[in-house]
Amino acid sequence: MSLGIATLVHFGTKEQQERWLPALLAGDRLWAFGMTEPGAGSDAGGTQTRAVRQGESWVINGRKQWITNAGISDFYVVFAKTDRSSGHRGITCFVVEKDRPGFSVGKLEHKLGIRASPTGEVILEDVRVPHENIVGEEGKGFYYAMGTFDWSRPVIGAQAVGIAQGALDYAANYMQERRTFGQPLTNYQGLQFMVADMAMQIEAARGLVYRAAAMADSNHPDLTRMASMAKCFAGDVAMKVTTDAVQLLGGYGFTKDFPVERMFRDAKITQIYEGTNQIQRMVVARKTFTGVR
Repeated sequence: MSLGIATLVHFGTKEQQERWLPALLAGDRLWAFGMTEPGAGSDAGGTQTRAVRQGESWVINGRKQWITNAGISDFYVVFAKTDRSSGHRGITCFVVEKDRPGFSVGKLEHKLGIRASPTGEVILEDVRVPHENIVGEEGKGFYYAMGTFDWSRPVIGAQAVGIAQGALDYAANYMQERRTFGQPLTNYQGLQFMVADMAMQIEAARGLVYRAAAMADSNHPDLTRMASMAKCFAGDVAMKVTTDAVQLLGGYGFTKDFPVERMFRDAKITQIYEGTNQIQRMVVARKTFTGVR
């Protein structure tokens, strides 16, 4: 939900914010973000969804995939090409209400983790929206999406840190209670080193996330690079720490009776959504080469 709202908050007009934000803040409405498509994930500029102007309205056709809260959201921020000759510069951002004719929800995914949140396909067939539903300016949608990610990637980093910390806390408590060969697991140096590495990695990730969050608050010029660093590093840490937590619990860690199994599954998505960690490394390298600080 934060993705869709971040786009509106940072790039919507004052009239749009006054129109839509009160119901959200009151807890009466949910929002979703519709960028990814079956053939356009990391390649956001490859969007195939189209919007054609007809008078004072736009008619949208296309499919969006991997949409968080698909089916339960009331509003969808949808990115569509309004100028096919301009590449990513021809993408425009629209707000689409779920009750508009031609709007429907397709397949809901059965996921490895994050199962409490529905993820699915959004189908738009001749969906007509008024011109005033364009967020910001026509043709600026790609830049709005990338800007939105600058604010949302630190949030994913924070999610990853939380998952990792939960896994470490549970594993550390388990080790104090579990005894083998007459002594608690905490007495074994090999396992102590694993726990120490987990703790250090989490603190390093937390520091990156906090710095990125502070940069987001101040609109720092190096936000894009730092947001990608925080999301990428914290996501990798979450996967490493939860993997080790499962190992520390042994066979019990591999069962659904203990929560580290769920944390392990949930951690994986933090390396994928909001841009894969491979994409984040590309962003970090590009910004480092250009000397943006």
